[in-house]
Amino acid sequence: MKTALISVYEKSGIVEFSKNIENLGYMILSTSGTYEFLFKNGLKPVEISKYTEFSECLDGRVKTLHPKIYAGILADRLNPEHVKQINKLEIKEIEILVVNLYPFKETVNDKNKTHEEIIENIDIGGPAMIRAASKNFQNIIVLTDPEDYFFVADELKRTGCISIEKKMYFARKAFELTSHYDSIILEYFNKLTKSREYKKTFTMTFEKVQNLRYGENPHQNAAFYKEVISSQNFLINVEKFHGKELSFNNINDANSALELLKEFDDFSVVIVKHASPCGVGIGHSIYEAYVNAYNADPVSIFGGVVALNREVNESIAKEISKIFVEVVIAPSFSKESIEILSKKTNIRLLSNPDFYEDDQVIKTDIKKVSGGILVQDYDDGLLCEKNIKCVTKKQPTELEYKSLKFAWKIVKHVKSNAIVLANSKQTVGICGGQPNRIIALEVALKNAKDKTKNSVMASDAFFPFSDCAKLAIANGITAIIQPGGSIKDSDSIKVCDENGVSMIFTGIRHFKH
Repeated sequence: MKTALISVYEKSGIVEFSKNIENLGYMILSTSGTYEFLFKNGLKPVEISKYTEFSECLDGRVKTLHPKIYAGILADRLNPEHVKQINKLEIKEIEILVVNLYPFKETVNDKNKTHEEIIENIDIGGPAMIRAASKNFQNIIVLTDPEDYFFVADELKRTGCISIEKKMYFARKAFELTSHYDSIILEYFNKLTKSREYKKTFTMTFEKVQNLRYGENPHQNAAFYKEVISSQNFLINVEKFHGKELSFNNINDANSALELLKEFDDFSVVIVKHASPCGVGIGHSIYEAYVNAYNADPVSIFGGVVALNREVNESIAKEISKIFVEVVIAPSFSKESIEILSKKTNIRLLSNPDFYEDDQVIKTDIKKVSGGILVQDYDDGLLCEKNIKCVTKKQPTELEYKSLKFAWKIVKHVKSNAIVLANSKQTVGICGGQPNRIIALEVALKNAKDKTKNSVMASDAFFPFSDCAKLAIANGITAIIQPGGSIKDSDSIKVCDENGVSMIFTGIRHFKH
């Protein structure tokens, strides 16, 4: 009689599959929980403890960890010595293994579960059997996905066997499952220890949310994956309730907008185009913030992403409906705003009321390079008041200081070399991603046109020469904020002093590549 071992936590589809293989002459071995479930549903399984003559113990921690089980899984049917040994020991060859695992992911993401409950949901016997069967895939069918049950039962009924190619496919899926499972456990322990140390190996796991229509360009395939143990305030947790499916670029731009928006507590609006902010506004109301952001660059907003940190109301919806934008993201939308914006079929509306939640998650920044990855801490630093130093004779006014802090929050999120020109309520010129800083300033000034008078300038890194200070001052800039640290800092300071302009050093740089 052929033998199948079935031990599953998730029992969907298992009764029908078990009946199919039992009708094909398989004896079914199963652990206590699965045994009771199958028996109640009219099957005739054999409990593993009776087969091994070793009772489950340690509150169920030890069920399948027995030589009669692992020898039956690992025996090579084409090795005469293996066959001889298992026959002598009266061990049954296991031809089918059906296993899925304790719900560790669901348990660790349940805020009501204790640490002890989470630990008890670390499966031991399941992964061990899956790995053993996958190693011996030529001799055993290992099933970890209920979606494969029907195919296997039907194929066994039709032909009596499963091809080696399919067995290898099932083994690959099995190793994918155990690798993913162990990575979730590792991530949990990483969060427990709150360690920022970079280990000898780097292991992370993600789950696919969806295939995307295409990547950055139509000829590139793409998909969206999410972290398994994640915060509520991430982009992955937004709800899309109107519009077409999100594209690769939509998601990337929306993430850039959301990350910048989190820097602000005031009524704030961020507009992003091609992963860079093109307009940022704050105000005494969310409507005023939107108007300020829009007027910062009414050209670049076309086809962009608009992110707001307060509810989208009817007045804002009417303004947005006048132009073409790809995405609007906010904590919520009023009923009236939804009625207005839903008339535009191409716009995507996204909401996440929890994106300001602070759960102290340690975030990691990962960049792919040929043959490897670069890993760094997420840049969550900003201004440290004790490190701010005015290096010029003229101190910034209260209004200038407010504008400087506003611009500094934004320049952190612009590609290097980054320049932001702003007043206290809105950006007036932004440019980044240029090969040198003077070009970035020239483009920002061109975008700002006549709005630079009495504005301030922020630079993500120091000025290697005094040319940027000279050009900014010539265009009406009254205060400058930058990290400092150039061997020629004194040249820029001298230019500011000669023109009655204040300059602040932050002592922190914000390169973004």
